[in-house]
Amino acid sequence: QVQLVESGGGLVQAGGSLRLSCVASGSIFSIRAMGWYRQAPGKQRELVTSITLSGSTNYADSVKGRFTISRDNAKNTAFLQMNSLKPEDTAVYYCYARIVRVAAIWEENYYWGQGTPVTVSS
Repeated sequence: QVQLVESGGGLVQAGGSLRLSCVASGSIFSIRAMGWYRQAPGKQRELVTSITLSGSTNYADSVKGRFTISRDNAKNTAFLQMNSLKPEDTAVYYCYARIVRVAAIWEENYYWGQGTPVTVSS
């Protein structure tokens, strides 16, 4: 069984900061990538950021320069530092991971966290 548990969301004023975390657990052979999507009411789901096992990162244009993703591979954990938050960042943030399980090293699957809400007031 593989699980992703995320935390760190909350209520902040515009210009503030939050740090999200996502911890993967279970019989994991390899985590190919981790990252976050977000979804706001009435909006399309958006890929915010991702990081590969090698450390390569990608960011949505809307968060470049403000958000930073990092990881601790030894702890199967990713972090999302969110600075200079804007009301447009308000959404539920869902951690994801591309994981190869020990029991099935020939396949790669996506796993999702439970979501953590981020609300940025103006």
